[in-house]
Amino acid sequence: MIETVISRRSLLAGAGLLVLQAPLRANEAGAWPARPIRMVVSGPAGAGSDIFARLLAVPLQQALKQPVVVDNKPGANGLIGNDTVAKAPHDGYTILLSPSSAIAINPVIQPKMPYDAQADLLPIAQVGSAGILLVANPATGIKTLADLVRHAKANPGKLAYGSWGSGSTGHLVMEGIKAQYGMDMVHVPYKGVSPLLSDLLGNSIGVGFVDIASPVPHIRSGKLLALGCTGSARGPALPDVPTLTEQGYRFDADGWYGVFAPAGTPREVVVRLNQEINRILSTDEIIQKFAVQNMPRPPIKDADQFAATVRRDLAAWQSLAKVAKLRLD
Repeated sequence: MIETVISRRSLLAGAGLLVLQAPLRANEAGAWPARPIRMVVSGPAGAGSDIFARLLAVPLQQALKQPVVVDNKPGANGLIGNDTVAKAPHDGYTILLSPSSAIAINPVIQPKMPYDAQADLLPIAQVGSAGILLVANPATGIKTLADLVRHAKANPGKLAYGSWGSGSTGHLVMEGIKAQYGMDMVHVPYKGVSPLLSDLLGNSIGVGFVDIASPVPHIRSGKLLALGCTGSARGPALPDVPTLTEQGYRFDADGWYGVFAPAGTPREVVVRLNQEINRILSTDEIIQKFAVQNMPRPPIKDADQFAATVRRDLAAWQSLAKVAKLRLD
């Protein structure tokens, strides 16, 4: 038999090491951030989530005195980017900017979620609140929601519409419109807004739902027509574009972009990020830059208030998804 002899000296040395390690960990936490932060964006370059992430990243890195690196992870209606952050270390150095549809609708339509949106992602701050845009190529001759309904009903099964992915807000809204008006239209899901915009501009597809920001230059130039927007109000950059509610189809729920972190991220990091983001969102410069991108003045909420918004919207949007019978095989 082998006996292990532990001396009093070794015990005292070990205890001293533990005492020394504890303040080191505390000092490390207090020094956050001590290195660059990765901001994962669950959308492609040029999409709405990317636009607002980059508008936020520059002043955020100035406030934190560390680089904030935008990392685009598009695909599967935000599932890929969100999963990346859900599984990342909860040390405050990986955060997520995601649209509400990727948080709220995916759990309903995805048969196998690789993460739990409520348990694995921690809400930090809400970044904007707005609807989305229904647009058409001018060659279609479709200028309003009523035009779209007439055209689709006169040509059942012949008119396709695009969205930035199965389970996206655009997919959900159009399926509701189809159900209300008895329209037969084929859904074409794209891997993000950017390729959808390219096909809309080229008239490879005539109609589609896109985010609130990225199509604005094309609408102003006349290359695309905005038929209407969802949400509770018209967008500041396109004040002449009516809401769908104004045109007879009530859909006044606002979507949002939000910043999240992996569950378990230290509370002090969450509070610091929330405070810095809210301070940035309150500046005249960002309010004006958001307005140019068709985003109304962002609401200011602490992390707990945003978490309550997420819980409420999860229930509301998932209920709508079930009514529209959205489900992926």
